Amino acid sequence: MKKIILAGGCFWGVEAYFNQLKGVLETSVGYVDGNKKNPTYKEVCDGRASHAEAIEVTYDEKVITLEKVLDQFFRIIDPFSRNRQGHDIGRQYRTGIYYDDENDKVLVLNYMEKIFAKDLPRVATEVKKNLDYELAEEYHQDYLKKNPGGYCHIDMGLAKKEEVK
Repeated sequence: MKKIILAGGCFWGVEAYFNQLKGVLETSVGYVDGNKKNPTYKEVCDGRASHAEAIEVTYDEKVITLEKVLDQFFRIIDPFSRNRQGHDIGRQYRTGIYYDDENDKVLVLNYMEKIFAKDLPRVATEVKKNLDYELAEEYHQDYLKKNPGGYCHIDMGLAKKEEVK
């Protein structure tokens, strides 16, 4: 069992997308890479907290490798967009990959070099050590399950049939 933190814009859709994938055991939504402890959604949205909206993905690496997690992540985000995904604009919507395991850092950086090649300097997606992931408020957890038809900038159909639980 492994974990990785992914920031890909509004965390509701990113969480719902990853929850449908084979090998993903658990997800949570929260805030990462910010300037204070225990930020609130309001503080993140109004800029008092400098965090990105993110999800923590717990996955079974025997079913879905980190490389496959990254394949999915880059399928649903625009890695060249800075502080924006879909219609959502603001610092909290920046993209990033936040690792706990130094081995994951090497894998992520090698993966990005391979898939982006000459375009790598244009990539806005951060790769950083996870220093401060904190859970978002309960009403944000599994938001789209609780609110079917709620706002989402991600096309859930981008996951291939064989990749879905």
